[in-house]
Amino acid sequence: MAAPSNVRVLNLDTPAKILAEMKKIDCSPPGIEIMTPKASFRTVKVEGLNFAAANIIKQEMLAHGGEVVTSRAVYSTKDTESDVLILGTLRHFQELIRKLRLQPFKSLVRLASELEQALARYAGDELTPLRIGGRLFVWGERTYIMGVVNVTPDSFSGDGLGYDVEKAVAQAERMVEEGADLIDVGGESTRPGSQPVEVEEELRRVLPVVEALAQRVDVPLSIDTYRSEVAAEALEAGASLINDIWGLRMDPQMGQVAARYQVPLVLMHNRSRPKDAVQTESLGGHYQGVEYLDLMGDIIRELRESIGLAVEAGVERQKIIVDPGVGFGKTVAQNLQLMARLSELRVLGRPVLVGPSRKSFIGYTLDLPPEDRVEGTAAAVAVGIARGADMVRVHDVKEMVRVARMTDAIVRGPGGRPLDDAGGGAADPGTTPPATS
Repeated sequence: MAAPSNVRVLNLDTPAKILAEMKKIDCSPPGIEIMTPKASFRTVKVEGLNFAAANIIKQEMLAHGGEVVTSRAVYSTKDTESDVLILGTLRHFQELIRKLRLQPFKSLVRLASELEQALARYAGDELTPLRIGGRLFVWGERTYIMGVVNVTPDSFSGDGLGYDVEKAVAQAERMVEEGADLIDVGGESTRPGSQPVEVEEELRRVLPVVEALAQRVDVPLSIDTYRSEVAAEALEAGASLINDIWGLRMDPQMGQVAARYQVPLVLMHNRSRPKDAVQTESLGGHYQGVEYLDLMGDIIRELRESIGLAVEAGVERQKIIVDPGVGFGKTVAQNLQLMARLSELRVLGRPVLVGPSRKSFIGYTLDLPPEDRVEGTAAAVAVGIARGADMVRVHDVKEMVRVARMTDAIVRGPGGRPLDDAGGGAADPGTTPPATS
């Protein structure tokens, strides 16, 4: 009787993983080049196609072995629009894009370019290294850690430092020693239901801390504000990155400030509204009744709009980082779904920052107050990294640095070499990971 064949189903969800398996079975280099696009599967969603476009795309994909899913209404009436799911390998998409460019309809030619761009951005082709302050951030090489310094009396996480500059500096110095790659200084609480402060008060809180940190730590400083006046003053004081939780939607001058100072800019998705915030004594605030037509579709669409505003203001696209806004105008269930589907943000072609640290969705899931959420934060950080986060914003730096290093070793491969679409070959299976302190 023949020995068992040891049949397995492999999780080869990136070209790099496919390449590694092909090399293991000693496939020829020409064969690898031919087969890799055939082995890389993608599901692409396109919104609002008319009857003719949906059917042309379906026919072209079917002709090459792919598939397209449309609304039932497309088959019953020609006066309708439908979102479509295009299912196929990269080779199928290459053929579809080629055929669409031969169509006489400008909308389909434009769609071909949009599909090509989306697939390239999802693969990380546009993620070039970014200099923040005096440091170079190489996306995909490892996960970067942003330490949080809240110069507020009412932080949701229980770590507000009020007006104590020395205490804030000491906390930042400890975070740098623990492995933080940059420090984010904020002077206004963003907890659900919090009240905004005046510009003068925000400046009074953050400027002394930024000025002191600029002299005493050797990592870049980020200013967490949605006010252009505060951002400009902080940049003059030594900050080198703007973290705008409203994605340029609150202060139209913010993009111009980022462009004038030529600094990187974090654009966060935010639908926070006080009327949706619910408070409980032990777990803090969270949002209820927030509605999205399509959670990830809406987040990506609105982040695209923020990117457009930034570019229009003169900010270089390569200097933009996106943040999906975990906890900002999203229910517990929506935050959990967002973390599970974080990889969809890769289609924006920008580095992804995610900040689940001590957030209420963890507290309500585990029934724990902010000070007891470190394990929940660790789980969210690990999943976020596995789903494509390039940077994580955290309060517990020492613990999350360890989580990030371990997750990087699993996700990106030994030595921190990326195992994603963006770059580099697969790690040698026999390589031993380097020791970390």
